[in-house]
Amino acid sequence: MKKQTKVLFISQEIDPYICESEIATMCRRLPQLVQERGSEIRVFMPCYGNINERRNQLHEVQRLSGLNIIINDNDHPLVIKVASIQSARVQVYFIDNDDFFKRGGVSNDENNVPFEDNDERSIFFVRSALETIKKLRWTPDLIVCTGWISAIAPMFIKKSYITDPFFATSKIIYNICPQRLECPLRPGITDRLTFEGISVGDYPELMNINTLTSDALDSLAIRYSDAVISEYASVPNSVLRQIETCKVQYLAYSDQTSAERHYEFFANICPKFKDDEQQ
Repeated sequence: MKKQTKVLFISQEIDPYICESEIATMCRRLPQLVQERGSEIRVFMPCYGNINERRNQLHEVQRLSGLNIIINDNDHPLVIKVASIQSARVQVYFIDNDDFFKRGGVSNDENNVPFEDNDERSIFFVRSALETIKKLRWTPDLIVCTGWISAIAPMFIKKSYITDPFFATSKIIYNICPQRLECPLRPGITDRLTFEGISVGDYPELMNINTLTSDALDSLAIRYSDAVISEYASVPNSVLRQIETCKVQYLAYSDQTSAERHYEFFANICPKFKDDEQQ
């Protein structure tokens, strides 16, 4: 019997933990469908401060917690929590840190002002998810990144982990979402993003701009992804041009968009999906 296809979902938000958006709904349905078709999944999202941990029965996983994620020479302790969506039989891992996620809101505060450290929050979330997967010794065949907070993941996988055999054969799909980010770009982005294997020339989309936008992050993610899907109709022209320039496979938004349609696209990117269905 062939091994199950392993699919890692690095998601911005998931229903029922965050249930205010189309992203959360889609990120809830798609892992369930992939799992029901026979694949093995792991799902990660940030542990935002407005998640009711008691009602949703989150609990810390001691054996996975305790890592320190270094950003710009500063240590940030990582706490991993887990909960299950019983109706879907899907387990979700939560990336937690008091400095970055113990506040209300995904990207903005209660006055709808973007958090000034959204860049560091993204870096911490992505690196924490990747390091936790390594600690679990669970090598993904396919990685699905959804939302602005996951947009730097393709670059980290293709550049910082390029000499690491763990992700060597993983395919990456980036999901462009309708919720857009726009906040001031703080000085020092080069220091925060410079890790082993990553240099300034690797993220031109984030240079010479004054505002950190979803357009820039989407373009960066596309540069290092194997395929792209879209969750909304009005994709900016600059992002569409990046898709064309990078010649990645693209599943555009459709009124008929469904989890089934996405699954078929995933199977084209990672043919091992077909083996799962036949087992």
